[in-house]
Order: sequence, then structure tokens, then C-alpha cells
Amino acid sequence: MINSTIDNCLTPNNATYQVFSWLMAAEFILGLPLNLSVLFVFIFRFKFWKNNCIFLFNIVVADFLLVACLPFKIHHYQHNLRRSSSNAICKTMLFMLFLNRGASIAFLVTLSLDRYFSVVHLGRKNFVKIIKKSPQISVVIWLLLLPLTVPTMVNTFECCNSHGREVETFFHDVTDTFREIVFFTQIIFPFFILVYCTVHIVNRLKKKTVGEKTKLRKAVFAVMSVVVVFSVCFLPSTLARAALLGVRLNKMEDTERTVVQVYDGLMVLSNADCLLDPLVYCFCHSGFKNAYISTFCPTFLQKGALKPDSSVTPATATAGTAAKTTFLPTLAN
Repeated sequence: MINSTIDNCLTPNNATYQVFSWLMAAEFILGLPLNLSVLFVFIFRFKFWKNNCIFLFNIVVADFLLVACLPFKIHHYQHNLRRSSSNAICKTMLFMLFLNRGASIAFLVTLSLDRYFSVVHLGRKNFVKIIKKSPQISVVIWLLLLPLTVPTMVNTFECCNSHGREVETFFHDVTDTFREIVFFTQIIFPFFILVYCTVHIVNRLKKKTVGEKTKLRKAVFAVMSVVVVFSVCFLPSTLARAALLGVRLNKMEDTERTVVQVYDGLMVLSNADCLLDPLVYCFCHSGFKNAYISTFCPTFLQKGALKPDSSVTPATATAGTAAKTTFLPTLAN
């Protein structure tokens, strides 16, 4: 017997999803001004195109797309629905969420590979450093993500995915299978790449004997924080998705009600990506951090936050300033 509550995408526990909605509301209230302020500084103060931060700017754009989707999810959870009752809205939301997820991961991995070659293989030709300066490469990455995102619009994903739930046509079965493969591979493969790069970068930085220890520690934190944020935002929901599929295939409907709530809760946690990306990836770039502080922080706070030899004003956060404030290649450099 099929659980009609789950198949119709109603929330299995209304109180739980009310809490989820308030958590997402908090993410939206914090994420919207944060990402808007980051975009403002990137465009009008830091001039990202002059500081080789095109890829980092794309991550911020992807996070802004995620923030724009949160009000719809909040509305659905407030009305005891796991997704919109309108297929058009549901599929559009899924497309936006998957596009954001894929773009964030793609640009994050590319930046990490750049740091890997710049630190571990210093002196060798870094092809990533060459392509990241080209805006056309960013456009290509976005276009390559489209074929992997479109399958989310063919059939609903969040609650009506029918793997193990009902008899499907061959077309839907292939579509669902492909979508699940994309969902897992876009997390698992990049995660191993990030771990590999981070371990080698940390080992390389530990062996360096020239330079200030404080700046070395900041560089290590910059690369390790990538894996930490990736693990917090993406890995838990991926593991929960695997558990959910396993429960569905074994037709454990009572257990599924619980696992569905865990999965949705961890997906809410993954939305924190829009909060952590600006704080970790953007602020790890000394030039951008100084430009942001100079723009939005009061004068009395700037004195403690900005370094005396690397202070920048909102109008002068340029490539020259960034170069002065960077000891080792930072994540966004």
C-alpha cells in the first residue's frame, strides 16, 4: 500500500515543518542583505573583473539565486506542503535550486584546483589560473550545468520521485535514475577532489619556512574551511537522500515518514550555503575583506579589523591593494 500522504507531498508532521519554515525565514532574513552587500562591494568597490575574482563572483551569484527561492519554500512549509501544488512552480524551483547547487560546487572545485596548483605545484603552468581570468569560461560552466539540471523538471524530485513507489514507464525510470546519479555524483566526486587538494595544500603550507606564521595559519584556514563548509552544507543531505531511497525501495513506509523529515531538515541546513559562502570564500580574500569592511563597518571598527599596511577605502579596493594584502595565494585570488 502506498502512503498517500507522502505521495501527495503533504508534510508528514506539520509542527516539524513549521520549525523548518522559520529556520528558512532566518536564513532568508540574514542571507538577502548579506548577499546584496557582497554583490554591491564586488561590483562597485572591489571591481572583481580587475582582481581575477570572476569565479568567486559566480559563487555569489549562485547564492543569490538560492536566496531568491527561499520565500517560496517558506510559503509551502507554512501551508503544510513539501512542494508547490503547481507543477510549473515546483519544476522551476527545482531547476533553480539544482542550478545553484551545481554552480556553487563547480566554481568552488575550480577555485580549489587553482589553489592546489598554485601552492603545491608552484612554478608549473597552471591552466586553471589561465581559464579563470576569462568570463567566457564562466558562461561555459553555467551552460554545461543545464543538461544536468533539466532532468529535475521532467518529474518531481522532492517528494513524488517514484523510485520503488509505483510502476513507472521506461522513460520516467531512466529520468529518475539519471537524476539520482547526478544528485550523488555532483557531491561525492567534488568532495574527494576537495579533500585531496586540501590535504596536499595543508602539507605544503606546513613545510614552508619563509613568511609570517599568522599569515600561514590564515592560508591553511582558508583551504580547510572549504571542506568544512562543503561537509556541513552538502554531505548530510546527500547521505539522507541515500537513506531515503533505500527506505523507499524496501517499502518501509512507517520509517519513510521519519526519514523524509530528516532529509527535508538537512536540505534546510544546506541552504546555509548562501550564508557561509560569503563569509568563508569571499572574506578569505584580503582585498575583498578590506573593501567590505571599509564600505559597511563603522570607523571605530575598521581600526581593529583592517591592517595598518593594507587598509583600503571603498573607492580604492583594486588589484594593487589586493596584491599588497596577500601573502600566500588565497582562495579567491
